[in-house]
Amino acid sequence: MKKFFALTTMATAMVLAGCGGGGDININAQNNSTTTSTGGGNGGSTSANGCASYSTSGGITRQGADSGVNCVYGPDFVSLTNPIDIGPSTPVVFTKLANGGVHVFRDSLVVGRNYSSDADLVAAGIAKGGDGSKIEIEAGTTLAFQSSDDYVVINRGSQIFAEGTASAPITITSVSDAVDGTVGAEEVQAWGGMIINGFGLTNKCAYTGSPATNDLATTASGCHVAAEGKAGGGQTHYGGANNADSSGSLKYFIVKHTGAQVEEGNELNGISFDAVGSGTTVDFLQAYSTYDDGVEMFGGAVNINHYIAMYVRDDSIDIDEGYSGTFDYALVIQSETDGNHCVESDGIGSYSSKDQATIDDFVARGLNSRATIKNMTCIMSSNDGPAGTAAGLGTHDPGAGMRIREAHFPIIQNALITSAYQGDVLTGDDDYNYCVRIESAEGLKAADDGDLVIEGSIIACSDLTKGDNLPSGKTQLEFINLKSQALHTLESGEDPTAASNANLDILDGFYSLPVASMKVGGAAPTVSPVAGRAFFGAVVKDDDWTAGWAYGIDPANRGEPLWFE
Repeated sequence: MKKFFALTTMATAMVLAGCGGGGDININAQNNSTTTSTGGGNGGSTSANGCASYSTSGGITRQGADSGVNCVYGPDFVSLTNPIDIGPSTPVVFTKLANGGVHVFRDSLVVGRNYSSDADLVAAGIAKGGDGSKIEIEAGTTLAFQSSDDYVVINRGSQIFAEGTASAPITITSVSDAVDGTVGAEEVQAWGGMIINGFGLTNKCAYTGSPATNDLATTASGCHVAAEGKAGGGQTHYGGANNADSSGSLKYFIVKHTGAQVEEGNELNGISFDAVGSGTTVDFLQAYSTYDDGVEMFGGAVNINHYIAMYVRDDSIDIDEGYSGTFDYALVIQSETDGNHCVESDGIGSYSSKDQATIDDFVARGLNSRATIKNMTCIMSSNDGPAGTAAGLGTHDPGAGMRIREAHFPIIQNALITSAYQGDVLTGDDDYNYCVRIESAEGLKAADDGDLVIEGSIIACSDLTKGDNLPSGKTQLEFINLKSQALHTLESGEDPTAASNANLDILDGFYSLPVASMKVGGAAPTVSPVAGRAFFGAVVKDDDWTAGWAYGIDPANRGEPLWFE
């Protein structure tokens, strides 16, 4: 629904009336926000007009301006080079606005100031999450941004507390979506995305000690890795040695229509978790229709529970730089014609530039990525990449399942990965739209040694694996079948939901079937779920944790049907 967006005379009068006395008031026609000179300082609140406000250390109160049912925040309120920097005492609160109102930003939303050296952090009193500024977003609230130049940054030491509910999720999206109602169902790059910078481990930095022995410390040079996003005045940094750091809480939280290619190799994701620590709570998270990755984990140890990735054009889950957290229940649905990996994972940042002694040292000290992924459903599309041999409709590379490389040692449990809904895009091959690919000598050896684990999982694809044999001589398919079950599906595709399909019956739409109802290769599965779980994959119909809040699944809350329905 299109919402009224012009700043009317009546709305202006309401802003003026809501401010009362206490100094000069200026409504900037370009900024669309209100500035009031007062005697206070350093605090956030919600103003009388329902828009968020805060006071600077100099006693200036800044607040959003009424624009019909919406609140509008200009660059005088916050921008990429003008962060909300008021300290931790009082958060800036974005409330749920009446009548479907939206908090509209004319620039980026940056919380806390960026620091690029230990000395600057010490001088500012920033050592951990909670030392900096905070924002709160109430359940049911929507924030919207104008273009792919605008994005959200939560800097080190600062925090975001955005806790929706199943009946009132929080959504961050574009003006074209939330205000104009013109965004396409699978449109991307309508706004930038979200970056959360933490004090956790990233193996792009130098350390002494090890996470396992609890004596990890940065060297004298510190840890300040330049984050993706704009350079210059907008550059931000992440990293440290505290994998338990807290950047706040996200619950029932949706990002939609994101993405920007800032420059080659610098692309904004749905959410970039940059060295974010396990003290951060992330539960019921969705990345919907993103240009690059759904979520990208640059080190850190934050755990993500109940994650949905839909129509992500690159990797739905991207892991790198020593990430060691857990994804627990993850539903990935690729677009019918686009999307690269359900999971792409690297163990060591800038691996190709490291010598073997450095790689071996990182592995020995446990500084490489060691993620755990439990109960993931990966519904692949066997699409072609942009320069491929078939239709060439994809944005990045061809559709695939999991790529494990560069010394990543994951534990994958109870996964359900399939490309069966769609025929193979490249016939006559056996690895173009692969389901599992293990690369690098360290990863292949880890699979032999039991440090890289795929267990209790069902993998049903036309192209099952790609890559070299393990040092023991086992093929990757033989390795998978030790503790999981792989099935070579028809190259033309086959319906994995049809009870009449005697060969494969594992899904009901995106829901996993009960184990007792499944058929894999014409018989009951030869493996069972592990770790005390009752089913393979992310979600079953009688315990649907996606219901009520997720976008794009329920016919009452989506822009188009699921392509495999």
